Amino acid sequence: MRDSEFTFLGQSAEKITAVIGIILLIWGIFVSIISDSQSFTSYIPSLLGLLLFLCAILAILLENKKSLFMHIAVIFGLITFLGGADVFRSITSDTFLTKSLWADLSKILLLICGGFHTYICVQSFRFVRKNRDNAQS
Repeated sequence: MRDSEFTFLGQSAEKITAVIGIILLIWGIFVSIISDSQSFTSYIPSLLGLLLFLCAILAILLENKKSLFMHIAVIFGLITFLGGADVFRSITSDTFLTKSLWADLSKILLLICGGFHTYICVQSFRFVRKNRDNAQS
């Protein structure tokens, strides 16, 4: 890992993205099985997790395209965050954790993981830009 690379708790943004992707992937499968869901929507966290994981792996493997794949990943992270924000609809309609427990828990996880991922990516992009500007000065 280079000194000029952004890290959070010693991990690169790509590795954090991969971990978040794995967490969401496993969660979606777990929830679908445990809740005996017949709905495709229970797999939405898995789908978003898979997309994040693939972007992270491609960013790690294709160093010269890292910026491209991480920019794509931040879009998926933002979509994840916005999808999770739907939990506020349950909260305001007084059905939070009662009508659809697993769906609400999934939305909370999407909100937290998507928000954290977006934050890490934005911090990483700012770090790279600042280093590039300092190098040009």
